[in-house]
Amino acid sequence: MTEQFIPSELFLRVERKRRQKPKIRDERITLAHGSGGKAMHQLIEGLFLEYLSNPLLEMLDDQAVFELGDEGHGVRLAFTTDSFVVTPIFFPGGDIGRLAVNGTVNDLAMSGARPLYLSAGFILEEGFLIGDLKRILESMRAAAEQAGVQVVTGDTKVVDKGAADKIFINTAGIGIIERPLHISASRAQVGDKVILSGSIGDHGTTILIARGELELETEITTDTAPLWSLVKEMLEVSTDIHCLRDPTRGGVATTLNEIAMSSDVCIAIEESQIPVCDEVRGACEILGLDPLYVANEGKLVAVVAAEVADQIVERMRQNPLGQQARIIGEVRAEPTGIVILNTAFGGTRIVDMLVGEQLPRIC
Repeated sequence: MTEQFIPSELFLRVERKRRQKPKIRDERITLAHGSGGKAMHQLIEGLFLEYLSNPLLEMLDDQAVFELGDEGHGVRLAFTTDSFVVTPIFFPGGDIGRLAVNGTVNDLAMSGARPLYLSAGFILEEGFLIGDLKRILESMRAAAEQAGVQVVTGDTKVVDKGAADKIFINTAGIGIIERPLHISASRAQVGDKVILSGSIGDHGTTILIARGELELETEITTDTAPLWSLVKEMLEVSTDIHCLRDPTRGGVATTLNEIAMSSDVCIAIEESQIPVCDEVRGACEILGLDPLYVANEGKLVAVVAAEVADQIVERMRQNPLGQQARIIGEVRAEPTGIVILNTAFGGTRIVDMLVGEQLPRIC
């Protein structure tokens, strides 16, 4: 982990390419533009930022953090929004309603904010079963109670049959940052340690199998969970936490690439330290998937100062959501904007951002 890494010409070429401003060459939107990977980042940076750019949006974090009141003496808030179009809407361990609440809560928590209030907007297809809607709303109520938040406003629209797929849910959330924190994907520093809270790939694998396209019998369930309790305990150990992300679409690989590019650093991870449960690993091998790119909904990646990393991991392991927490890598100076993986066989390879659409409509 501490050996000197000398970038090859391949790494240098990738580094130069990463620094180029994204350009949109597609004439139509494809599923890949919603994957969380390269196509989506090109769409956001090459198109949305061109028209909507402002200092808060340009941070490209999963939430905006701002202060209300006198500078330095006001209230710091985090604000986020998300939309959920997962199919199927019911799956082992959860459903679209629980996913919507937890996903929004987690985006707030990744800034160090205590989640407070959510909104929920529903787009319903004509003919959608009232019984299924009741089931989803009950799930949302239970998830909100577990996360300690309230759904305080919302909206409902109904569209013609065939104009949507059963139900889509849009959410927004607001939380309060109660400590003097600055957590962002742009704050990784050379020497920091990279922490992963638990096994990866559970949610994406669950969704794929639940679609019934594959005859696999497994007991894999989604890992969707509200992560604020875990983040709160981490912050009680130390506020020297520089980055927090929940690796959803695009998985851990894409999340680490976002941090590396935003902070202009290299992130080196150890394959042997990345936990994957046996059933997920087996399913991914059958399907030809790399667990590093499979979505998660109840895990987090943290980049923290080296001197507090062990204490944070020890505390995380006392929480049910962090029992498998471990240090999986470190932040290096070069090659900037790149993630490298030290393999179990002793080699080294670049872990790039997700290309294309691996698993569409995963959340």
